[in-house]
Amino acid sequence: MPEESADTPETSPVGDAHPNELVIITGMSGAGRSQAIHTFEDLGYFCIDNLPPAFISQLVALTRLPGSRIRRIAVVCDVRAKEFFDEFVGELRTLEESGVSFHLLFLEADDEVLVRRFKETRRLHPLCVEGDSVIDAIAAEREVLTDIRLRADLIIDTSKLKPGELRSAIRERFFTGSLSDSLAITIVSFGFKYGVPTDADIVMDVRFLPNPYYNRDLRERTGLEESVRRFVLEREETAEFLEKWFDLLEMLAPSYLMEGKTHLVIALGCTGGMHRSVALAQETERFLSTHGFRVAVSHRDIAKDRESG
Repeated sequence: MPEESADTPETSPVGDAHPNELVIITGMSGAGRSQAIHTFEDLGYFCIDNLPPAFISQLVALTRLPGSRIRRIAVVCDVRAKEFFDEFVGELRTLEESGVSFHLLFLEADDEVLVRRFKETRRLHPLCVEGDSVIDAIAAEREVLTDIRLRADLIIDTSKLKPGELRSAIRERFFTGSLSDSLAITIVSFGFKYGVPTDADIVMDVRFLPNPYYNRDLRERTGLEESVRRFVLEREETAEFLEKWFDLLEMLAPSYLMEGKTHLVIALGCTGGMHRSVALAQETERFLSTHGFRVAVSHRDIAKDRESG
């Protein structure tokens, strides 16, 4: 697709500002368009399904509004738009002439696969009219999409792909590494005596470290206070643990995102959730934040009981 043009006229229908990335999804009915748009939504795109093509330029123009934070857009345009779909090629030409860079993703599948999928879902093909079979509608749709398919810069045949494999193919192509936009992380400190958080994806037991509870001066303090932090962090075994822990998180977080997770919950637990887990949760938050992740911290049990740390 064309790159931005410095000669874009001021009267451009989409203006001189546009999202950093615009993806237009189209293709055969039953080929996985719904799965595709859900994947883009998980990746942090602003998504609209079944958008009449004439509205694409207007949608892009919205990014010019003061305070707009929309930087990545994914839309589905297909034959469900009926007569409005006839404007698709013209709209693509308008975007090109306006200097708007975009990706056109085309999804397709074999006729036999599409027929089977429609039978399994018991949905009516959008081009089916009275007296037509599903195979007739598929043939008509292929003809309508001929010129659009030729314009696509990425074509994915989903005939042999499972839903998860289609999601992976899209992520590999469109995930740009913007973790702060795509993956939110919640770090929870907790006490094992109160139970493991039920929504935790990763649980780390830090009870192997010396317990500040047995230090009389630290017993009533928490891991948010400097004296407890120093007790926990300024130890050789803690430094060794954090080095390996951070290496593990640096490897796992992007992998979770590539597998479709948009919210990751990391739980660190000690005995009572007051000392060690709190200090290490804070250090984990600091590390992940400096690597571009959106991170929130919750100290679930910090004030529940001060009988143990």
